[in-house]
Amino acid sequence: MATVRMIDIAVNFTDGMFKGLYNGKQCHVSDIATVLSRAWAAGVDRIIVTGGSLEESKEALTIAQTDARLFCTVGVHPTRCKEFDESGDPDKHFQALLSLAKEGIQKGKVVAIGECGLDYDRVQFCPPEIQKKYFEKQFELAHATKLPMFLHMRAAAQDFCEIVERNRGRFTAGVAHSFTGSADDCDKLLSISNMYIGVNGCSLKTTENLDVVRGIPVERMMIETDSPYCGIKNSHAGIKFVKSTWPSKKKEKYDQECIVKDRNEPCLVRQVLEVIAGCKGISDVSQLSMTLYQNTCRVFFPQDLDSAADSLLAGH
Repeated sequence: MATVRMIDIAVNFTDGMFKGLYNGKQCHVSDIATVLSRAWAAGVDRIIVTGGSLEESKEALTIAQTDARLFCTVGVHPTRCKEFDESGDPDKHFQALLSLAKEGIQKGKVVAIGECGLDYDRVQFCPPEIQKKYFEKQFELAHATKLPMFLHMRAAAQDFCEIVERNRGRFTAGVAHSFTGSADDCDKLLSISNMYIGVNGCSLKTTENLDVVRGIPVERMMIETDSPYCGIKNSHAGIKFVKSTWPSKKKEKYDQECIVKDRNEPCLVRQVLEVIAGCKGISDVSQLSMTLYQNTCRVFFPQDLDSAADSLLAGH
């Protein structure tokens, strides 16, 4: 493997699958430590653990404190925005998110507000009006903490971009993660200053997806797995560009030396990098990884930008 350094900006370590739980059934032991050692060996050197509700954000912060290379977000996912009203006191719920974010900043762990945004594919979990109300509200978190935003946009580009534009002065930068939209959606996002696009396996499924990714400037891109979801499958258009593979076994035949079949994990962000390079015709994967790494530092780890750039240029 060429020397690459990667930051996986989206890992759902709070998900039951990383505890060995699949649909309520215990299939194997909790294995975050094993998953992490594979990631570090693959060239990942930081991971952002995603928070999608108040409780999940608390758990994400707890997980982030177990390793110096783990960081996290604090926020409420669009499909879970009912939790503000269901808490009985939306303002108190907001204050709890704010104090959690501030606690996490003091610990050097919380690097973004999110995952927040709009998801019109799953309105059965939360109606659009409630999603919009509490998406807008979370810009107050970004403003109060001066943190960038980790964003979710699914089948909602117009409303999403309108809300982001309206609040553009309230956050420093953002990434629309797990992007699966059209070229037009992509252009809308890229017209917003300091907005980056997060690419994972779901962004690379079809030839149309690959065409869209081809059009995203590498200077505006970040990579992620969104694991345990969004893995690159053999049926996906992007698979032909994948060079790195790991042995896998079914969850029922768990072996810590192997990845779990059909469970995505952070080491596989390497494959995302390879597919982007392949579909864009970039031969220097190491250089591409450096650009993406610096993009990610610029938004989430600005204090490390100079040292990251220096060490990358020095070939460490």
